[in-house]
Amino acid sequence: MPYVQIDMIEGRTTEQKREMAKKITKVISETAKCPEEAIHIIIREAKKEHIAKGGILVADK
Repeated sequence: MPYVQIDMIEGRTTEQKREMAKKITKVISETAKCPEEAIHIIIREAKKEHIAKGGILVADK
């Protein structure tokens, strides 16, 4: 039973996350040869001020 964790900056709509989960589930099911019902996807969102890239907060860019 595969678990997939996705960390990303907040801002996507529920519909975008729904579509992403559906497509990722399909690819993992085909590749890992397991039923889609066995795949768990966890989406964690963070505010721009909680992520830095190259020492600079994403909120400051």
